[in-house]
Amino acid sequence: MRHVNIPVFIPHLGCPHDCVFCNQRVISGQRDFDPDSLEGIIEKALATVSQGDDVEVAFFGGSFTGIDRELMISLLSRTEPYIKSGRVSRLRCSTRPDYISEEILDILARYSMETVELGMQSLSDDVLSASFRGHTAGDTLRAAELILKRGMRLGGQMMIGLPLSTPKRELETARAICDMGCSEARVYPTIVFEKTALAAMMRRGEYTPLTVADAAKRCADVLRVFDERGVHVLRVGLCDSEGLHSAECVGGPVHPAMGELSRSVIFRENIAYELEKSDIHGGSVTVLVPRGAVSAAVGNRGENKRFFMSEYDIKHIKFREDESLHGYEAKVTREVICAADFT
Repeated sequence: MRHVNIPVFIPHLGCPHDCVFCNQRVISGQRDFDPDSLEGIIEKALATVSQGDDVEVAFFGGSFTGIDRELMISLLSRTEPYIKSGRVSRLRCSTRPDYISEEILDILARYSMETVELGMQSLSDDVLSASFRGHTAGDTLRAAELILKRGMRLGGQMMIGLPLSTPKRELETARAICDMGCSEARVYPTIVFEKTALAAMMRRGEYTPLTVADAAKRCADVLRVFDERGVHVLRVGLCDSEGLHSAECVGGPVHPAMGELSRSVIFRENIAYELEKSDIHGGSVTVLVPRGAVSAAVGNRGENKRFFMSEYDIKHIKFREDESLHGYEAKVTREVICAADFT
């Protein structure tokens, strides 16, 4: 069964806060939202799905539970016919921790809302304050508890490289996301957009954005935490449609495949560990990785492959899939292979 997500972006509606990094109108690619466009968005997406696909409508972009109550209920009620007909299986939304209450959850439960993603960003109060988030770590923990008590799935969205953030604080946030019961997560390195407080801070020298390499490493470290704890990572980094190549993107680790870069870091570290453990230096080597992981193991433009050949004096290295391996597991063996098999 193929999972299909139909995103409905509601840019910045319902959120009076101006977090240092936020320019939702750029990130979502929309400056306004016409409620009457809802059915058109859903119908257009449904025209591309196949019978039996698992279809979910997702309200993203703004703080969904903070928008005008009548508008929120209207949007939810207008998705109800799709749920009842079976054309859509469920709903999800993203919102702020301080916009969750028993009353809000009563409304969401009435309309087949299955997953609520909380924009936590950090579980450090210092980082939240420096980022002008307007809520505390305690608000996040309370919201998570309320959502889980309703039997809804909980997702956690965190950011890397916020003001005052450190690798240690990001690992603590990742662990807290696991501890509070999230079943899935998103990880976003901080990008600097024009017309934000962060852009002004950067120009005054009060904030230094992460490089692509630093962001990939710090993302990799939190991905390890989620992998070890069984929390599914839905996405790492913004995609091209989320303002990455906008003229209003003025700084930060801009890369269209941050997730792949981060996974490549993990495989480089794991494969290096296996090479050291097996005391393999020189000769020909075969590296076994899980199904679908060869590209990440080889690295962006072969970066990992070149690293292993240089650091371990390996003459030839081949990467192969092994369906018995999972996650970021890797095995290495010395091999005598034909030149025609080199990859």
